[in-house]
Amino acid sequence: MKLWGGRFQEATAREVQDFNASLPFDSRLYREDIEGSLAHAAMLTRQGILTPEEGDAIREGLIGILADIDAGVLTLDDDSEDIHSFVEAHLTERIGEAGKKLHTGRSRNDQVALDMRLYTRRRTDELIGAVTELLGVLVDRMEENTETYMPGFTHLQKAQPITLAHHLGAYAEMLLRDRSRLRDLRRRMNECPLGAGALAGTTYPLDRAFVAAQLGFDRPTGNSIDSVADRDYLIELLSALSVLMMHLSRFSEEIILWNSNEYGFVEIADAYSTGSSIMPQKKNPDIAELVRGKTGRVYGDLMGLLTTMKGLPLAYNKDMQEDKEGAFDAMDTAADSLALFAGMLRGLTFRKDVMARSAQRGFTNATDAADYLVKKGVPFRDAHGIIGRLVLTCLDRGISLDELPLSDWQEACPVFDEDVYEAISLRVCVDSRLTKGGPAPAAMKEQIARYRSLLAKEDDPSC
Repeated sequence: MKLWGGRFQEATAREVQDFNASLPFDSRLYREDIEGSLAHAAMLTRQGILTPEEGDAIREGLIGILADIDAGVLTLDDDSEDIHSFVEAHLTERIGEAGKKLHTGRSRNDQVALDMRLYTRRRTDELIGAVTELLGVLVDRMEENTETYMPGFTHLQKAQPITLAHHLGAYAEMLLRDRSRLRDLRRRMNECPLGAGALAGTTYPLDRAFVAAQLGFDRPTGNSIDSVADRDYLIELLSALSVLMMHLSRFSEEIILWNSNEYGFVEIADAYSTGSSIMPQKKNPDIAELVRGKTGRVYGDLMGLLTTMKGLPLAYNKDMQEDKEGAFDAMDTAADSLALFAGMLRGLTFRKDVMARSAQRGFTNATDAADYLVKKGVPFRDAHGIIGRLVLTCLDRGISLDELPLSDWQEACPVFDEDVYEAISLRVCVDSRLTKGGPAPAAMKEQIARYRSLLAKEDDPSC
């Protein structure tokens, strides 16, 4: 069924119909389309535009169609141009002439704008929940590892000793900002476009505020042209998802590195790994690699929509039909990535002994050795040079600073004493870094408590 055609004398060419049709992908909006139509019909009845009998028939018909689609009795595979014409055709078939009155006071332009906002709002809520779930897993793993020592890195080289909890906490901060972005854009998109018509509203006495309230929106949109002409809320969502996927990709990259034989920091659970078709010893970090790879896919969805929208004059243009497939793909990809990443993180085994040994062998306590001299009155620049030369000595001998004899320390600088070994131990190096946000167990426990508090705040847009 077409919702237009009176002005046309020839049938649409089949190839044009196929190219123009959106039902193969906008069929997933069926629930939102029916939900919006129910609110629209209720408003039309309330305003006296439909009779109570017509309103009741439309309501019952729409509820029946929704139930039949959910049950698989009614399949979305006919020749309709889009989900809107599909629902209206089946409604008219079921209830007769009253079905043709449902479209009074609206256009497909504001109808699809409504459907996409409803759908995007629901999926955004799901994504917020998925980020929250991943944060919960992350904080659990942090709590288990406040005294798991490991090297911190800069330039992918060992730098200073930290704890695993501290390292994971960096990703907790990133994910909290990701969740905050999603909550923020969710509020901004929560305006109802229905009633904007094709672009200039309508002469019917519609109650847009009633429809907005019925559908859980904060208010109707403020300009009828803008209501149907922009998709910036989708661009904003895809941008936020791109940042989220970037964070997951960086985390994935580290898990991939840590899982390698050269690092040996982690072992990924069998359930989240795969093997090789030819090399029997292999255990591959496929989930982490796929999340890393799918990040580019979400970036592409964002760039596709930005490019589609960049030159469109007001108001609606058919180009905007291209908003859906990329947006759907980005939402699906991010949701799948979050769920699988949470499962993978939950099942990771951290090899604490390997991490600690790596920190010791990587001279991560060199800065603390320099600080030891500074506390004894040696200028920092001199201390830096002394410790640098001692590191060279250790490298020549294949030992760590902890293993260097006291005589070598004192030959480099006479102020060194036996207490240097305690001062450069991993425990003291880490425990001394008590500044807010630092790696000391006491500081990390404060951060973990903060994360637990933020996770409990369901509606706080700042987290």
